[in-house]
Amino acid sequence: MDKQRRKFLKIAGATALAGVSAPAVVKLTSSPSFASSGQGAAADSHSTAKDAGGAQHDVGKKSIRYGMVIDMRKVYGKPELMQKAVDACHTVHNVPDFDKPENEIKWIWTMPFENVFPEHSSYHTSKITEDNEFFALCNHCDNPPCVRVCPTKATFKIEENGIVAMDYHRCIGCRFCMMGCPYGARSFNWFNPRDHIKVYNPDFATRTRGVVEKCNFCAERLPLGKEPACVEALKESGALVFGDLNDPDSEVRQLLDENPTIQRKPALGTKPSIFYIV
Repeated sequence: MDKQRRKFLKIAGATALAGVSAPAVVKLTSSPSFASSGQGAAADSHSTAKDAGGAQHDVGKKSIRYGMVIDMRKVYGKPELMQKAVDACHTVHNVPDFDKPENEIKWIWTMPFENVFPEHSSYHTSKITEDNEFFALCNHCDNPPCVRVCPTKATFKIEENGIVAMDYHRCIGCRFCMMGCPYGARSFNWFNPRDHIKVYNPDFATRTRGVVEKCNFCAERLPLGKEPACVEALKESGALVFGDLNDPDSEVRQLLDENPTIQRKPALGTKPSIFYIV
């Protein structure tokens, strides 16, 4: 980390501690997303229509709110299947593989039930939850605390689809977002990650030492008509289902309508976009 970055970090830290850092939200559309609050459409001030009398009125336009349902029932007793999803994600996004666990960079990973859901009682838990690990990844919250604490807008919420994204060039390595995230979904590059990439994917940018990274819901694949890499890897099992939470006809919404689900730390009010069927 060079002198200029350290200087900026000191200024940013002082600003944040003073409580005057502005929320780092980049608004790309006039339509807010309401998926977590149960509303499926938002008014778009740019969409108008004429009634029978010729008068113009605003027309409601559906907002997109991407989310995922993780059906753990499909991967119980199949750790190799879960690893397949992890490998697919990390390969597509050039996630480095460091030897030491303390240097680990992770976009999607697995942990025991009590670590993924610490707010749920593990007293006399079922044997199936004791014997299996559970997926964990960025929750792409509707109310993301990581965005609020970032002093450079390096992490921001794409309002038109709800994805919490990152601009690695803006990241100064202050790690405020890591402290703000209650899900441990962000990793810091203490070393040059480019030296630890096993299979290089030229279609996705590599990062540098001193920046934070995390799952981006495969935002670079979606415009190409592709699903997230982890979803694609487990397509046949149906364990991971991705889609628009605001579309009542989407597969992800149908799963939510038909199955009881739980979320990680819902009491915090972050409104996660990841739902688990356990």
